[in-house]
Amino acid sequence: MIDSETDALTDLEERIRRTVELVNTLRKERDDALDELATVRKSSASAVEEASKLRAQLGSLEGERKQVRVRIEKLLGQMDQLEA
Repeated sequence: MIDSETDALTDLEERIRRTVELVNTLRKERDDALDELATVRKSSASAVEEASKLRAQLGSLEGERKQVRVRIEKLLGQMDQLEA
């Protein structure tokens, strides 16, 4: 009977040891995942900021393009008048 109790206690100790190892592994994985999430969020914020800057730059370039087109059309109109 003592051997079976010892075996049961040894089995319980082993199960507790494996549980502790599993908990420690899961905690490390959680911490790693949280670190990765923080990195991704920071990167995402940078990407959003960069996209906003690019949108503003695109708007500015489109405005410049429109001005150039108007000036060219005006010049072409003046050239047409010279030909007439």
